[in-house]
Amino acid sequence: MPTVQGNGIDIYYEVQGEGEPLVLIPYLAADQACYAFQVADYAKHFQCFTVDLRGAGLSGKPDGLYTTELLADDIAAFMQAAGVERAHVFGLSLGAATGMWLAAKYPARVKSLSLHSAWDRTDPFLAAVVGTWRVMATGLGSVTDMAIQGIFPWCLTPELYAARPEYIDSLADFVRSRPMPPVDAFLRQSQAVLDHDASGVIGTIGAPTQVTFGRHDLCTSTRFADPLHTAIAGSEVVVFEDCAHAPIYENVEEFNQRTLAFLQRHTG
Repeated sequence: MPTVQGNGIDIYYEVQGEGEPLVLIPYLAADQACYAFQVADYAKHFQCFTVDLRGAGLSGKPDGLYTTELLADDIAAFMQAAGVERAHVFGLSLGAATGMWLAAKYPARVKSLSLHSAWDRTDPFLAAVVGTWRVMATGLGSVTDMAIQGIFPWCLTPELYAARPEYIDSLADFVRSRPMPPVDAFLRQSQAVLDHDASGVIGTIGAPTQVTFGRHDLCTSTRFADPLHTAIAGSEVVVFEDCAHAPIYENVEEFNQRTLAFLQRHTG
């Protein structure tokens, strides 16, 4: 199981496929396997590096203040340690927040940037939502139970819950099978979400950038589309009409098709 030392912590990752490097950064509390439905397609065209962020999965979970800028420093250190000089960078939610800092601070490392369910800086509504997750995780004493009971309803549409309860159950079983973080590590990682503010640096991003949203997402809704699109020159915005915060699970086929098309336009 590959682990490298970077920025003072152990960083766990897995590699699949061949081609130009593609680094996939997970979302809050998740480990690198969260992109299983994407890597199955992407690995046919790219060498996919899926990475566990600080505070989650099998990577280090040290005490201290976590920020999205620090997480980007971790990914840059991972790339150096793993011998990945330059890569396409992909992230959803916390992974996107990390990716924008990476592209701003380490432009030579980022060939293209894929920001899914992203936001430039945390506003009071997003802070309120994440705050409820923190209360639930603490009260339940379980990040796994909090994710299934608290985060899922914000990530998937009511229509999916109604039409495919067995699919919701399968996603819950998947979460139960993964190495979820302890509550204290989740609180540190979620603090990075609460404190996220990349509005002062994203205007420097020069990599080709795709920004996507689910039409029914409330957490990081299309209210963030204009700030991101305006700040990141030449960026393109895609909206998945039938999805909420997690199009990666709700409309896998369309999500993979449109995001892979963007990635392939920027190879070579």
